[in-house]
Amino acid sequence: MKIIVPMAGMGKRMRPHTLTIPKPLIPIAGKPIVQRLVEEIAIVSEENIEEIAFIIGDFGKEVEKELQNIASNLGAKASIYYQNEALGTAHAIYCAEPSLEGKVVVAFADTLFKADFKITEDTEASIWVQKVDDPSAFGVVKVNENNVITDFIEKPKDFISNLAIIGIYYFKDGNNLKKELKYLIDNKILVNGEYQLTDVLENMKNKGLKFTPGEIKEWMDCGNKNATVHTNQRILEYHKNDKLICETAIIDNSIIIEPCYIGDGAVVKNSIVGPHVSIGANTNIERVIISNSIVQQNANIKSITLTNSMIGNSASVADVTVEVSVGDFTIIDIEN
Repeated sequence: MKIIVPMAGMGKRMRPHTLTIPKPLIPIAGKPIVQRLVEEIAIVSEENIEEIAFIIGDFGKEVEKELQNIASNLGAKASIYYQNEALGTAHAIYCAEPSLEGKVVVAFADTLFKADFKITEDTEASIWVQKVDDPSAFGVVKVNENNVITDFIEKPKDFISNLAIIGIYYFKDGNNLKKELKYLIDNKILVNGEYQLTDVLENMKNKGLKFTPGEIKEWMDCGNKNATVHTNQRILEYHKNDKLICETAIIDNSIIIEPCYIGDGAVVKNSIVGPHVSIGANTNIERVIISNSIVQQNANIKSITLTNSMIGNSASVADVTVEVSVGDFTIIDIEN
């Protein structure tokens, strides 16, 4: 099994946190979003993951090294491809053309999920979905009495289906997917200047490929700050029985309301932390009341009360009682 991860987007809705790192590498409960994504796909797959192909922009060698480590931790080969121009979802996947062979999962790296199904040998192709209350905000699929997908509809105005597409797809024959992507691009079939995966799926369906829905238990979005903070909360709940506080973390005269993640070398003094807080490695927390928030690495947080907030790497925040979204290396100190 191979996993194809298009992640070349700029993550504008997550700024300022994506000004220094790509959105898929933002940590959720101590692990980058993309790492948690491929780990969950590995659980759903009945086969070993042999390769993970990351389609990225010009993110630099440090990011590429981190992606290689993520693949290595799953026992998989890492392949790095580049999408130098934003030409749509189908174009992004086709950038990984050499890796589109055999069984593949295509997973866009701004979403996490929990599922209790398995990809089986009988599955030709599947589109992963979740039931939603308001399908008008999503692309949805319609199925027949045999649970085979008959239609793809983008943001339907009238109710057609409540099965929203979450951005993860399985293909038993990656070469077939590659052929259809190539046809789209060779013939310059564009919508609003971009090559769309929906057109590829429609062509494959019309040629007789049976798509079935893979209905997941929970879909967790990482598209903006509030959604990411909520996803951090849900991931911590799923892992609340795991060891989430690193042994090298120092907890001094503080109350930790679990579940919380506290990273290597973090120091928490005279504070109340939790529930649903993730604190990155080597961050210092002192005289702080914080809940439902993400603080990244090497930050310094003092004399504040925070909730529903994100604070970036090496940021410094003191003497505020607000909801914040503070990027990397930012300093906020009201007294000064």
